[in-house]
Amino acid sequence: MSYNILRHRDHPGGLSDPGLLASIRDDLDRDGWTVLRGFDPDMQAFSGVVTTLCRRVTFDPARSHTTATTQMVDAGLGPIGLHIENGNTPRCPDIVTFFASTAAFEGSQTTICDGRAVWDRFDARLKARWSQPMTVERILPEDLWKRYLVNEHPALSDPAEVTMEHVLQFKATVPGQDFALHEDGSLTYRLTVDPVRGSALGGDALGFANAVLGPSHNYQPPRYALDDGSAVTPDEIEEIRDLAEKVTHEINWQDGDIAVLDNTRVMHGRRAIADANRTLFIGMGMI
Repeated sequence: MSYNILRHRDHPGGLSDPGLLASIRDDLDRDGWTVLRGFDPDMQAFSGVVTTLCRRVTFDPARSHTTATTQMVDAGLGPIGLHIENGNTPRCPDIVTFFASTAAFEGSQTTICDGRAVWDRFDARLKARWSQPMTVERILPEDLWKRYLVNEHPALSDPAEVTMEHVLQFKATVPGQDFALHEDGSLTYRLTVDPVRGSALGGDALGFANAVLGPSHNYQPPRYALDDGSAVTPDEIEEIRDLAEKVTHEINWQDGDIAVLDNTRVMHGRRAIADANRTLFIGMGMI
C-alpha cells in the first residue's frame, strides 16, 4: 500500500514542512495510518513529531523512557497480536507513533488492521455481540499502577506521593472504573470500554478497535466479559483473529521510518522477530 508512505522528496522542508502535517492528517482520515520515509530523523526530531501531533503525551508504565516524550519498545521476539495501544487503560491514546531507528533485516513487520474493515466483515451475530460494553479485569502490581497514576494525575510527580485520595480523584474523572486494593499494594482493576467505537479523529464510521486480540507482555492477561455477563472465550478470539488477518497489512520497516496511527481506529501488532538487531521507539498521546 505505497500510497500510505509520505516521502521526504515530496516534503523537502523535512519534518517541519508545512504540508507534511496536512498530508499526515489526510492519510489518517482516509486509512487511519501512514509512514514517513526518508526524513532521517534523530530522537529529538521524532519527539518533535510526537508533540506536534499530540496535545498531551501519555506513557506505558512498564516501558523505559528514552526522552521526556518517548519510550523504548521491547516485547520479546515472538509475534504480537493486533491491539490498540494501552487499550485496557482508562485513558487510551488517540495517536500512536513508532520510530524505527534501526530496522530489522528480516521479520518483525508491524501489522496494521483497520477496525472499520473488521467491523464491516462481522455478520449480524458478531455485530450484536460486540456492540455491548465490555469489562476488562486484571491484577496490577503496585509499582505499575502507581507509575501510571503519576503520569495521569496533575498533582503527582513521584509514585511515593500517591495516596488513596489521588486514586479516588482519578476514578471520578474517568467513568467505568472500579478497583479492589490488596494487602500487598496490588489491586484488582476493572474497566468498562466499548470494543466497537468511532474514531477520536472524527467521522461517523464504527470500528472494532480494542485489545482483545493483543498481548499482555508486561502485564497479567486480562479477563474480558461482555455486558450480558458472558465471558469472551478463546475460541471467539481466534475466530475474530482469523477474520482480521484477511484485512491486515504490513509495514516493512526501513531505517528512519516513522509510522503514525489513529489508535482509536487502527489496531497494530507484529510478526515474529527473525533479526533481533532492531531498535524501535514509541510516542503516544491525545489529540
